[in-house]
Order: sequence, then C-alpha cells, then structure tokens
Amino acid sequence: LLMAITFALSFSSFFGRHNVFDSQTKEISYALAEACAEKALLNLAQNSSYAGNETITVKSPDTCDILAVETVGSQKIIKTRAIFQKTTTNIKVVANMPPQIVSWEEVPNF
Repeated sequence: LLMAITFALSFSSFFGRHNVFDSQTKEISYALAEACAEKALLNLAQNSSYAGNETITVKSPDTCDILAVETVGSQKIIKTRAIFQKTTTNIKVVANMPPQIVSWEEVPNF
C-alpha cells in the first residue's frame, strides 16, 4: 500500500511540474504577441499606412511577428504571432483610426 501511494504521488508531482512549465511558456508567448500588437498600434499612430509584415525582437532571441495589417472600412486589423518553446499565441486586434482599440482577442489561428 505504501508503494502504491508513493508511486501515485511521484507521478502527480511529475505531471504537476509539466503543467507549471506549460503555463509559464504560454505566459511568455502571450506577452511576446502582446508586445507586437502594441508595437503595431504605435506604428499605426505614427503612420496610418503602416503595413506590418515584420518580425520584432523583443529580447534576443525572443521574437514575435506582425502579420500584414488589413484595412476594412475605417478599421485596421492587426494580427500578431509569437512562438516560445513550441507554444504559440495569436492575437487579433481591431482598431478604429486614429488607433482606438475596438477589440483585442487571442485566436486559435489565422
């Protein structure tokens, strides 16, 4: 009985450690994607014809991508992607011009 309890506790600790690691990589991936979204909004405020399509180095070697900025009427759609240790975050921001955020959401893919 003692062996069974020890075995069960060992596995729960092992899997718990992986859950914490996954949570931390997701937080970093999300922060990187947010950084690109903020950078794209800043670029749009400075130049309303900003087109995106660039990779931003947040802290070497960590990067995020600003995809092509789309224009729909008076709104700009910003899509960013960050991958950190195989964890991906995609953020989609819709903003009126001059930049005023209408929506900000994480999406599964583009």
